[in-house]
Amino acid sequence: MSVQTARSATQASGVAFAVLAMACFAVMDVTNKVLVAGMPLLMALWFRYMFQALATTVAVLPRRGWTLFHTRQPWRHVLRGVLLFLCSLLAFINLQHMPVAEFTAIGMLTPLAVTVLARYFLNERVSALRWALILGGMVGALLIVQPGAQMSLATAWLPLLMVACYASFQVLTSVMAQTEEPLTLHFYTGWIGTAIASCLVLGWWTTDLSAAQWAMLLVLGVAGTLGHYLLILAFARTPASRITPFLYSGIAFATLGGWLVFAHVPNSLALLGMLLIVGCGLLAGWVTLREQRMLAAS
Repeated sequence: MSVQTARSATQASGVAFAVLAMACFAVMDVTNKVLVAGMPLLMALWFRYMFQALATTVAVLPRRGWTLFHTRQPWRHVLRGVLLFLCSLLAFINLQHMPVAEFTAIGMLTPLAVTVLARYFLNERVSALRWALILGGMVGALLIVQPGAQMSLATAWLPLLMVACYASFQVLTSVMAQTEEPLTLHFYTGWIGTAIASCLVLGWWTTDLSAAQWAMLLVLGVAGTLGHYLLILAFARTPASRITPFLYSGIAFATLGGWLVFAHVPNSLALLGMLLIVGCGLLAGWVTLREQRMLAAS
């Protein structure tokens, strides 16, 4: 097998891992929506964090040893963990108020939101075309949420707050990744979130759950952990610019899951909003790739 053929096969496997990761996240979100309808939200969130933190520790600590704990930015780890916990909490709350497909589509606004934060906090230049794409994505989100119609005005802002928190998390990650090991970032984030969830769950803990609910909690933990692991493998094998378009497959998986489990089909305005977000996101990815090639050629 030639070097080029081997490289192509590796990148193809990265794409496959990314699509499988999106399928896992769709399973996690559908399971989550079923669970929080019949049990305390914070208990489901605690189980999700604890499962992933333990799985990560068991898999990584024997290989890395005490070097896993080495960090130059402890307080930034705390901030990063808090931001991701807020994202997770808002995700669980949003799934109580909106369908899975629409929730997933709004989550895809994150790359556009990162562009806004990078402009003001990292002093990166943002072209007029990028601002237009960001505006288009926001219009798509409003078409999905439909304040006052599909979602009440009291909760319509929550999905956008989730996107803002996750975009902040991504920007902070890009800054910390310059000096921190990826596995160290992942380790601290998981356990900081677990610690927060452990404090909050105390008043909501219950053992009055059916066997089906315990089984779904296990599915929630496995799907979330496996999804994150597959995504790490995907980005390790394939450039981000080639992976990103396939992340939008998550909307298709979420739509399928919502239809199979909840018999929900997005209305015409929501579908238009999804298409607008996907279109703006893909075009933004193309613009980024073009800028990178122009920079490399100069």
